Amino acid sequence: MVNQEIAEILAHMAEMLEYFGDPADRFRIRAYQNAALTIAELPESLEVITKEKRLQKISGIGEGIAKKIEEYISSGKVREYEMLKKALPKGIFEIMEIPFLGPKKARRLNLELGITNIKELERAVQSGAVTQLSGFGEKSAEKILEGIAMKQEQHGRMYIGEIFLTVKELVEDIKKFPEANAVEPAGSFRRREETVGDIDILVTTKAGKNVETEAKKIMERFVKLPQVRNVLAQGHTKSSVMTHEGFQVDLRVVQPAQFGSALQYFTGSKKHNVHLRTWAKNKGFKISEYGFFRLDDGTEKLIASRTEAECYKALGMQYIPPELRTDSGEISAALKNTLPKLIEYQNIRGDLHAHSRYSDGSHSIEDMALAAHKKGYEYIAITDHSPSLHIAHGLDPQRLRQKKREIDRLNKTLPIKILFGTEVDILKDGSIDYPDSILREFDIVVASIHSLFNQDNTDRILRAMKNPYVHIIGHVSGRLLGKRKPYPLNYEKIFAAAAETGTIMEINAQYLRLDLQDIYVRTAKGYGVKFAINSDAHSTDGLWLMELGVSWARRGWVERGEVINTLPLIDLKKALK
Repeated sequence: MVNQEIAEILAHMAEMLEYFGDPADRFRIRAYQNAALTIAELPESLEVITKEKRLQKISGIGEGIAKKIEEYISSGKVREYEMLKKALPKGIFEIMEIPFLGPKKARRLNLELGITNIKELERAVQSGAVTQLSGFGEKSAEKILEGIAMKQEQHGRMYIGEIFLTVKELVEDIKKFPEANAVEPAGSFRRREETVGDIDILVTTKAGKNVETEAKKIMERFVKLPQVRNVLAQGHTKSSVMTHEGFQVDLRVVQPAQFGSALQYFTGSKKHNVHLRTWAKNKGFKISEYGFFRLDDGTEKLIASRTEAECYKALGMQYIPPELRTDSGEISAALKNTLPKLIEYQNIRGDLHAHSRYSDGSHSIEDMALAAHKKGYEYIAITDHSPSLHIAHGLDPQRLRQKKREIDRLNKTLPIKILFGTEVDILKDGSIDYPDSILREFDIVVASIHSLFNQDNTDRILRAMKNPYVHIIGHVSGRLLGKRKPYPLNYEKIFAAAAETGTIMEINAQYLRLDLQDIYVRTAKGYGVKFAINSDAHSTDGLWLMELGVSWARRGWVERGEVINTLPLIDLKKALK
């Protein structure tokens, strides 16, 4: 999808302008940053929007940015972007992208130490040259090395949220091929890992057709899809392409009768499959991408291959959903018939963390509510920020009253219930930046940490949960994928306190958060903690992130009854402490 390419260009332009440091550019920088965030969340292709002349109807897309989008769609380039890249010192961009640095610090490192790449930076840190710069101490040096390590860990992989919509679009396009029957992505994408490498997609031809002939036609259509930048290999049953976003997609055609066993094999994970094959071998079975077999007197008897469900059933197991295939107890549970019935996207009745123009969102409350209604939601909470020192767009009491009046008015006419909410800041001492006299007026309060990410924040969160008006702890660990590691927390203490106080733990679906991590979601379940899966959307288009959040919750073995926003509104109100 071209959206991610354009979002990346605009984000890079903002970073480059910030690098050059002209104060007159501060408004342009903010405009590019906001537009990049909005475009990254769009579920609809900018090519379609541009063709239908709807670009400037998107909040945050003014005339100047619209022209850049049109230029890229028509020519594949943005001239101003190319000029900025040429003006930038060679190699400095990879320095700018290291967590904890950013454009301004990268400029200082370049001007004062001549650093232009990561290797030079690493040597400068290790030699002590960086700590000699004013404003760069030992802690800064440690953070830079940590950021370099995070960057290297991600090498060759992409965050699932960045490519989620593109892969879904690819799959839908392949399903439209006349020759295609079943189509499924496999690998780490299907397991919903936080980062993915190459994308594997499996497809079968229609039953009764000549597989070889039909497969050839599928491959011819695949390599010509608009998402394809170049073809790496094209064969009769497998082809590999590179997308415009820069990730590889491998398409395989498999026999219709072997689709289930092939999908199980190529979905993985490697640890899950090794464990499964080892167990099967010890029980007299053999499993491969071509089928599940029973070994009788040295001969192989096919017992399952058409669907994954029948493959697992043939081994005496429950069907194991892809998100659970991590070799973390799922095989043992499947044998005992104790796997949970995981939450489904269609179970969600509302979103309890979303922002409007009253703080840092891109759309009005009415726009957000109507978009949520189109998704079939019964309710949406508009949780704009409180006025902490760390939040630039928080609401003072006067604007809060204005917001409340608007919600009351809209609730009389709209076909969806809008909850009067807030996302408050948990301050350094664990107190909340609205007094209780204001907090008690909200339908829902999400409390989050927005500062002091380098310290243990356990006590801070524990105190916030003791506030009787705090319902949900937002993005609990504070992590940002590729940018910021989780701050230290005693999760057991927090989950025990959450169970005692009835405080909800958020599963935040923002694709650079996916917070709580799945391992801690599963730990929280053990304490009887309830969850809210929230999009944290800052635009109407960001509401799609709920689907990603549900997938993430499934990785934590979460069931429908453990998520409060699966409840009807009347029961939701009772569930909030």
